[in-house]
Amino acid sequence: MTQMCRASHWVTATLVAAVALAGSTLTATAQPAADFTPVTDAMLESPAPADWLMWRRTLDGWGYSPLDQIDRENVNDLRMVWTRALTQGSNQGTPLVYDGVMYMPNPGDVIQAYDAVSGDLQWEYRRELPEDLDQFVTPTLNSINRNIAIHDTLIIDTSADDFVFALDAASGDLVWETEILDYQALPAHQSSGPIIADGKIFSGRGCMPMSGPDACVITAHDATTGQELWRRRTIPGPGEPGDETWGGVPFEERRHVGAWMVPSYDPVLNLVYIGTSVTSPAPKFLVGGINNTHLYHNSTLAIDADTGEIAWYYQHLNDHWDLDHPFERLLVDTAVAPSPSAVSWINPRLQPGERRRVVTGIPGKTGIIYTLDRETGEFLWATPTVSQNVISSIDGATGAVAVNSEVVFTGTGQEVMACPTWHGGKDWEAGAYSPLTNTMYMPLRHTCGRMMTIDDGSWYQITVRAQLTPGESQLGTIQAISVETGETTWTHSQEAFTMSLVTTGGGLVFGGDANGRFKALDQNTGEVLWEVNLGSPVTGFPMTYAVDGQQYVAVSTGNSLNTGALRRLTPDMRPSSGNNLFVFALP
Repeated sequence: MTQMCRASHWVTATLVAAVALAGSTLTATAQPAADFTPVTDAMLESPAPADWLMWRRTLDGWGYSPLDQIDRENVNDLRMVWTRALTQGSNQGTPLVYDGVMYMPNPGDVIQAYDAVSGDLQWEYRRELPEDLDQFVTPTLNSINRNIAIHDTLIIDTSADDFVFALDAASGDLVWETEILDYQALPAHQSSGPIIADGKIFSGRGCMPMSGPDACVITAHDATTGQELWRRRTIPGPGEPGDETWGGVPFEERRHVGAWMVPSYDPVLNLVYIGTSVTSPAPKFLVGGINNTHLYHNSTLAIDADTGEIAWYYQHLNDHWDLDHPFERLLVDTAVAPSPSAVSWINPRLQPGERRRVVTGIPGKTGIIYTLDRETGEFLWATPTVSQNVISSIDGATGAVAVNSEVVFTGTGQEVMACPTWHGGKDWEAGAYSPLTNTMYMPLRHTCGRMMTIDDGSWYQITVRAQLTPGESQLGTIQAISVETGETTWTHSQEAFTMSLVTTGGGLVFGGDANGRFKALDQNTGEVLWEVNLGSPVTGFPMTYAVDGQQYVAVSTGNSLNTGALRRLTPDMRPSSGNNLFVFALP
């Protein structure tokens, strides 16, 4: 079984006319349009240190800011300078900051603009969503809005009713919107927004299990007009490369291979890197047989940004346990010298210390690091970070992944102990990379689950009871892992599970946890240097920015599917559930 291959696959190019409509906005002291400096593609490729212009700040997905005013010596002096309440719903947002203005995605397709120094509201956009939306898209997913994008004079996002739309950044007025999918015919959730590069909006979606394959698409749109440039289906159709990997499953019954997290982009190679989810139902004996690979589920796709063609793919896991692999891909140029004492699977052709352009990180819930050559998809090395028993081995020479047959479901009523459970050794909460240390910092957790297949006529047909990994007493951990060697340089453990992280030029790692603690750790040692109790789970993606020479750190709180599902594993912790944005600075 080959896990990586070059391919030229189908692409459908559909140009959809942009529609200019009046916006649903409330405006308060909006920034004058004449004073707004357009954001260019060059600015997105190399943002000013003071700004945070996209989900992880840069197109390579690092989650790193070079700002260093706040450092190891003074971080303990941080104080909250302003806060705002956010709208209700599952809160997992990332603020953007440009030229002293913060743009915050709220749950429920609400976007607000604040003065980044004072927190004063400048404008608010509330999208009018269809009354019947909850009948077609899972209500718990409708409210999630992890990120927005900025380009030219526009704030750009994807909506719960399956549009891509643009707002005037100075006023919040709706400029254009373009339908991606008919939410009634082909429902898909838009839990994560786009990135923008080379004038194009790149976005994926989490297609609903009842939708069918045509809802499982990645798209590119013109960032100025909203015209659709191409769409890429993540499930092959009859006669297309990969069709045979679905066995006898009819095309219309193939489903749920979503791309529901944010892509990365390499401007030199002109490739978009995006991950995909599992199929549904999770047990493969219900989807044509346990040996079918069901492309392109649980894969890294490298997609030509101009055409939508798949340049290469790598499949990380043939899944039976709902262990998605759509998470952030880190693009790093580095020496590659995996340590045999720390790394489980290594390509024997590697020359230790040779420099490579890699895509790396922990793309899926198994908690396994994968490092691939990002030009070719060649497997370089992989290793677990938390206890897992679903992968038995990876062939270093080919990258082929072998699953553990002892935990593979073969019929209904079967029970297995799988590690991790579908809550993940890692999930959507993003790790970060620091060029100061050539190290990735990953939020992880120790979970296993007693899983059983059921025959109740539902689309999912698996039930799970989560528990702490046997032998572990702490649910949460942050691990610092060398991108060059794969060695873990330090580990921070805690009872509550950890959330998203960000690194800074001040040598710090900022991150929060499910118990409401937001903290700063030393990149070199993992020592906790500062901590504050925000009351509610720190579910938002932290970031940092500067205005007039003053550095700020921002993060939001609330709830997510994970905070609710894993709460019983830490019963002594009772955080509140308020959705709030907090901003900190030095005195």
